[in-house]
Amino acid sequence: MKLGFLIILLIPLLGQAYVSWRIWQLLPLPVWAKVCVIVVLFLALASLFVSFMVAQKLPIGVTAAIYETGTTWIEVLLYLVLLFLVLDILKLCHIVPSSIMHSNWWTIGSIALLLTGLFVYGNINYRNKVRVPITLQSSKVTQPVKAIMMSDLHLGFHNRRDEFARWVDLINKEKPDIVLIAGDIIDMSAYPLLMENVADEFKRIKAPIYACLGNHEYISGNDQALKFYADAGIHLLRDSAATVGDMCIVGRDDRMNRKRKPLASLLNGVDKSKYLIVLDHQPYHLEEPTAEGVDFQLSGHTHHGQIWPISWITDAMYEVAFGPYKKGNTQFYVSSGIGIWGGKYRIGTQSEYIVANIQPAK
Repeated sequence: MKLGFLIILLIPLLGQAYVSWRIWQLLPLPVWAKVCVIVVLFLALASLFVSFMVAQKLPIGVTAAIYETGTTWIEVLLYLVLLFLVLDILKLCHIVPSSIMHSNWWTIGSIALLLTGLFVYGNINYRNKVRVPITLQSSKVTQPVKAIMMSDLHLGFHNRRDEFARWVDLINKEKPDIVLIAGDIIDMSAYPLLMENVADEFKRIKAPIYACLGNHEYISGNDQALKFYADAGIHLLRDSAATVGDMCIVGRDDRMNRKRKPLASLLNGVDKSKYLIVLDHQPYHLEEPTAEGVDFQLSGHTHHGQIWPISWITDAMYEVAFGPYKKGNTQFYVSSGIGIWGGKYRIGTQSEYIVANIQPAK
């Protein structure tokens, strides 16, 4: 665990060192001015870690600003590393002159303009919530059901109550019969949700809400997360099941709970003549719901990488990292999430909510 944390910490530090070196060479400024710029960049990186330490010690708006600065810089840093690597390769291949990387305002201006455009687009793309309609048919269903499905809301310091209120309006506009959430309602702390009474926004949703836990509920502190779920009137399915009409909804505890029940054990005694829906935050071991005769599973967690090229990594890590999927007779949907962790940017991915029409088989 400690080794993994050190590796996670080392990667951005190495990226920061490489980018700082390149920016130092690029800036046609006196030494003292270059030092100031590099210090500011390191403070931007440090703000990511500082936000976790001061989460409940400062006003919510101040912590939010620190958090947004740190998480935005991590994503900017990724693209700066990629850009400088490309320029270094082109320079080594004698495709571009060496002067492009030394004391050059044109290079600095071009990079700044490119990244500004990219992240403005990324923010606009994030704020556009994509409506994804899907149709599910089964002989187990006698009456049509309209379900809104979501994952990864990540409500907290950056997705605040006013933002979530807009999502609630989108949900109510659909007039759903039920709302299903596949974990990570909370981001890094339940504190801002409790302070801003975000539970009241959930109570505006005009349909029963069923949800499972995600890994961020554990990160944020399980007791506070459970209190928030109760205050919001959310039916939390934690290795438990609920029958709703023709459907049986099973919510698995997150994989962070090493003692969570195996799916086979959890489904013992469940009425499989009902349309069987499993909520499981992390989309691992998809062969298990297939073997157990699950009709549909909703997952999230991957965010589809949030920004390219991280999406390539999630595609390689998971059997399915995004979208609809079928394995045996079980249908899956892995959502990229309606919310987001970190900076509010979607580059090459989408923020979405699923409108599922569950219908009797023709």
